[in-house]
Amino acid sequence: MNHKIIGIIPARYGSSRFPGKPLVKIGSKTMIHWTYQSSKNCKLLDQVIVATDDDRIFQEVESFGGQVVMTRPDHISGTDRLIEVAHLLKNEIDDKNDIFVNIQGDEPGIESELIDGVVQLKLKERSWAMTTAAVPMSYEEAEDPNRVKVVFTKDNRAIYFSRSIIPYALKQQDQYFRHLGIYCYELNFLLKYNNLPESYLEKSESLEQLRAIEAGYHIGIHLAEKASLSIDHPEDVAFVEEDFRKRGWI
Repeated sequence: MNHKIIGIIPARYGSSRFPGKPLVKIGSKTMIHWTYQSSKNCKLLDQVIVATDDDRIFQEVESFGGQVVMTRPDHISGTDRLIEVAHLLKNEIDDKNDIFVNIQGDEPGIESELIDGVVQLKLKERSWAMTTAAVPMSYEEAEDPNRVKVVFTKDNRAIYFSRSIIPYALKQQDQYFRHLGIYCYELNFLLKYNNLPESYLEKSESLEQLRAIEAGYHIGIHLAEKASLSIDHPEDVAFVEEDFRKRGWI
């Protein structure tokens, strides 16, 4: 049975580390424009929507012909914003098994193959509540608590996510995997996500996906060979610009 697959890009203006970053220019386009364009290149997405809390971002998306909806400014997480969008789209959604993909707005060069891979894994493993992605990383990267680590079973089901080094570093040649903040879920699970029990692990690590793990739900991991750079701080823009030059995009 075919279901609609909808990509949602949460884009808020008030980032504490980089206010207004969806509107920062990378070459001749804004970051949100690049992210939207990369997402639209995906073969499996039927629809791509930007969910924002700011009129400036709303107008920017409309200016390049993108689809955008205005959401409340008080959401704690991108998942909360997705849930509001799901309710706003209730008249367009025919099936509670329709699939929503939470795409990070601060990854302007996100590979369409990565998004499609996460969706394909969800379509293959329908009993898993969520799918997400990971990429190999070095020991030096793994030492950074801002790089979220994930360990998983042989069939690519997540065991745990942590800001600490996992598994324990017996030697620097050990393999580590960095979690990428993209999530794919069926609508029926997305709508009940906020009703899951408050998670001790989630609060301890400040990682909301642990709420699903602690509640007993399965999260699948799509392994990517590489991942584009994200923009978390103003100084990251120069690194992304250099990456885009190498790709011939700017």
